[in-house]
Amino acid sequence: MLICQNDGSYEVSAPAKLNLFLEILGKRADGYHELETLMVTVSLHDSLYFRVPETRGISLRNYWCGVQNAGLSGRDLPVGSQNLIVKAAELLLQSTGTTQGAQIDLFKRIPLAAGLAGGSSDAAAALVGLNQLWNLKLSPADLREIGAKLGSDVPFFLAESAAALCRGRGEIIESVKLPSVLHFVIAKPAVGLSTAQVFQHCNPASVPKTAEGMVRSLQCGDLSGIAAQLMNRLGGPAERLCPELNELSKVFARLPVEGHLMSGSGTSYFGLCRHQQQAKHLAGRLTMLGLGSVYAVQTCI
Repeated sequence: MLICQNDGSYEVSAPAKLNLFLEILGKRADGYHELETLMVTVSLHDSLYFRVPETRGISLRNYWCGVQNAGLSGRDLPVGSQNLIVKAAELLLQSTGTTQGAQIDLFKRIPLAAGLAGGSSDAAAALVGLNQLWNLKLSPADLREIGAKLGSDVPFFLAESAAALCRGRGEIIESVKLPSVLHFVIAKPAVGLSTAQVFQHCNPASVPKTAEGMVRSLQCGDLSGIAAQLMNRLGGPAERLCPELNELSKVFARLPVEGHLMSGSGTSYFGLCRHQQQAKHLAGRLTMLGLGSVYAVQTCI
């Protein structure tokens, strides 16, 4: 997670993620699902700016960036306690006892209800940025412990790793080294899905798959091996709930990508490309088909 300082203010880049592997192992006593997932951060990102306000308190302003969010404005995003950024700030205040305030400006590029964890990444960026702004001197481990209370994906973004195997409900993190950059094309249809609804319609496999093959392929930079190991247990339920996802799957099956998959609980769908030029070319094709928001991205190394 990239952080820059400028005249007492801080800018933090909050990347999106893709799930290259996601298996559901069962339902936990705490209501969460036990899972095993391999996630990578990609170059599509939100930007958060932090500065000390003239008066105390937490103030958040939202701005949409880019034509992919046409029809939406910063006013469409919550700025109160419903927003994970504000929740992160309030939890940090409670955890440390500090009484300092912050003016936070969010420049939003990651689409909502996409399975790209934009909200979780923003929350992680808030913890990182406010830790610096308020000079709290919390360690990465401290931030991950606080982040786990905000959401299952938040600790991943605080792990300082471009790729990681995550277990438990997402808080048990094992970094995976990427020897080379991976390129993807992502399409996000206009419709979204509720994460809770998708999980509700997903039954754990009687014989779960393991991410070990994916980890080996990633560590070797084996593109065909990575493509062969792509798997998301939530894909079937999501496609049944959202016909647009089923159509998107058919479109990607006709593209010359190495492999394709839905990310998280949807509705973003991605294709693994051989190189950057192919990702950009296919992004142009998908844009012409009018399939929603389209992005050519690469992993963050």
